Amino acid sequence: MKNTDSFFNAYLPIIYAIAIGLIFSTLSIFAFSLTQSALIGLVAFLVTLWTNEGLPLGIVSLLPIILFPSFGILDLNHTVPNYSKSIIFLFLGGFMLAIAIEKVKLHEYFSAKLLSFFPNTPTGIIYALAITSALLSSILSNTTITLLLMPIALFLSENIKLKIRFLLATAYGASVGGILTPIGTPPNLILLGFLEDKGLESIEFGQWVYMMLPIVSIMLIVIPWLLSMGIKNESVDGIGKKIPELNNKQKRLYIIMGILSLILILNTFSKQLMGFSLNEKIILLSFGLLMFLPKIGFLEWKDTRNLPYEIIFLFGAGFSIAKAFGSTGLASEIAHKLNFISDMPLFWMFLLVAFVVAFSTEVTSNTALTSIAIPIFYEFAKNMPQEQGILLLMVATISASYAFMLPIATPPNAIIMSSRVIPIKEMANIGFKANLIGILLVAVIAYSLWGLML
Repeated sequence: MKNTDSFFNAYLPIIYAIAIGLIFSTLSIFAFSLTQSALIGLVAFLVTLWTNEGLPLGIVSLLPIILFPSFGILDLNHTVPNYSKSIIFLFLGGFMLAIAIEKVKLHEYFSAKLLSFFPNTPTGIIYALAITSALLSSILSNTTITLLLMPIALFLSENIKLKIRFLLATAYGASVGGILTPIGTPPNLILLGFLEDKGLESIEFGQWVYMMLPIVSIMLIVIPWLLSMGIKNESVDGIGKKIPELNNKQKRLYIIMGILSLILILNTFSKQLMGFSLNEKIILLSFGLLMFLPKIGFLEWKDTRNLPYEIIFLFGAGFSIAKAFGSTGLASEIAHKLNFISDMPLFWMFLLVAFVVAFSTEVTSNTALTSIAIPIFYEFAKNMPQEQGILLLMVATISASYAFMLPIATPPNAIIMSSRVIPIKEMANIGFKANLIGILLVAVIAYSLWGLML
């Protein structure tokens, strides 16, 4: 009897996920086609398994390869390529650099340097990580910054409670700061490219920063405060402020990281000023592979065992879901169902769009979802005064970066999940509150301030 109970308990999360999937699929039949309903049910099933950890993260992320062809949603040849998108190789390069930093203990130097500017308390460290991550992510890729700061956040404490909050501060800070400039995160660039294609008035770099500053400033006060709740009395013993001396290996890696940072910065402004740039994915992968060169790098092939392959599979699942939303017509069907938005007062329209986008982004990458969401909401924007229409598209774009619940939502979330120390339940719990804060703030600022700034 005991063995039967144990067997049942082990499978309970999977049974629960199947039940959730069936409920969503059944309810969807009344509003969508059979194929679209099956997709909604499968996404609900996958999200439940990601959340309740009924199966390992990487295993759940591979299930679309089996499920989508089996249910006639995407054939195998259209599902599998989503697991080898070019952005995955940016992550590979970044993870290699992160492993090298940890191997030579350069993160100990960076962390001591960082902490010397903030109070040596859990709250002080959380603010330090979030603000540093946000400011750097405004001019460099938030993906890259999270990759580079993660080893520091991991080192700062052996206390698992603190370690989790420090990692979340790094990821959330990157997402918060990524919207500050047009170049901070891909959804921003997708919006600007869309406006240009449609012949709509574009938003200048300085004007964008001016409009986003109130949101970023408030979020950088509120989100670290949220993360510090419940841990203010945790011990930070062992986190010192004495900055260690660099040895030869650390100096060499420090120089390499400095060169990488300079190239990334020059590359960013080269695109803005001269209209051309190197592919950031190639830059990161090149520097990652550089870590294996004799007498220059620091890694051996056996070090790649530490690469978080489950995160690569997670991104593949996200891209597959986005592809399925387009190919089954579910994205356009949802746009049709949301037609009532056009008749809502402007503030409630902003609030609803922010809510729909932020929570939809939780089940696919924010880049992929922005590519789907902007054309959907453009259908409503066409029937509004141009200024209000642009504001609506901006609300949708920013909300796509302010999804904090699940690892698949944004690259920073996925990266810190690769540390293998954060329970998805805790990320979902804290992230749900952060989502609501972000949604409300975006809607309020868009309604009260952005119209005056355009």
